[in-house]
Amino acid sequence: MSEPEVLFDLRGGVGRITLNRPKAINALNHAMVLDIATQLEKWAVDDKVELVLLTGAGERGLCAGGDIVSIYHDAKEGGSGSKVFWRDEYILNAAIARFPKPYVAIMDGVVMGGGVGLSAHANTRIVTDRSKIAMPEVGIGFIPDVGGTFLLSRAPGELGTHLGLTTARMGAGDAIAAGLADHYIPSDKLPDFYAVLESGTLENALASFTEPAPTSSLVAARSWIDAAYSAATVEEIVDRLRRSEVPDAHKAADDIESKSPVALKVTLKSLRRAADAASLEEVLDDEYRVSSASLHSHDLVEGIRAQVVEKDRNPKWSPPTLTDVTSEDVDRYFAPLGAAELGLSNELGGQR
Repeated sequence: MSEPEVLFDLRGGVGRITLNRPKAINALNHAMVLDIATQLEKWAVDDKVELVLLTGAGERGLCAGGDIVSIYHDAKEGGSGSKVFWRDEYILNAAIARFPKPYVAIMDGVVMGGGVGLSAHANTRIVTDRSKIAMPEVGIGFIPDVGGTFLLSRAPGELGTHLGLTTARMGAGDAIAAGLADHYIPSDKLPDFYAVLESGTLENALASFTEPAPTSSLVAARSWIDAAYSAATVEEIVDRLRRSEVPDAHKAADDIESKSPVALKVTLKSLRRAADAASLEEVLDDEYRVSSASLHSHDLVEGIRAQVVEKDRNPKWSPPTLTDVTSEDVDRYFAPLGAAELGLSNELGGQR
């Protein structure tokens, strides 16, 4: 009999969630989302639970993201199962952000896409020397979701725009500098940290094991990042990067130009809209519209095919260049869904 894909345990007042698909770097599927949501709802009102601890099984990472192979088949076959998955996943992301008790996320190893949604909305986010954090969606013709545009749009300066358009990976220092994490603990200290959590308090555990974070390369690059990514269009961003005298700026331009042109333009608009939004819930509503439109796009199927399914690493994007992407192409992703809206911001408004 196979083990559950999510393990739940309660010891010493700590409700522990362990993502348990180590061979897949704990990639997130719909059943896992529903199990976590149900357990969090119970623990939120259980006096025996003082805090929640999120970890991932295995040595490779907390969570590599959503199960994109399933999304690929769903999109290719014209299905709608991914929309149901995203709806429940985004509701869970909002619930994590609103969780009434300490929610401690261990962002150790690989943390991407859906893994960011499970961890970076927590009220206590811990990174380690092994952390590799990213929102890599534009590389598969998708757009940052799970509240990722909310997080990235609130990073200092234009760091979030750079991260969203290039899919650059963050180490521990970068993640803290960008506002996606709070504390640094070396990975070999985590078992002792967990033991103190179960026998003491979160405050004592953090005081005992938190260390200064490594230097952030992103902070050192703020001048050229802010100068380039403050532009109004992706084309102008790339042009500014090309005109920079900094070699890393040229590499960033190369990285951007290898990604889906339409996904890049939709991502930039998503980030700008997220920056003006009043709440995470409003942003998740917007991301649900964008994700739903992406399911019927050419580039999502092609991107997953090239990067994950056939692995030829040679996607044929359509439209093929940034200049070929029209404003109508971009606006289509933000079209209202009518009765199919996620509606989280409406629910939040009703609670006030």
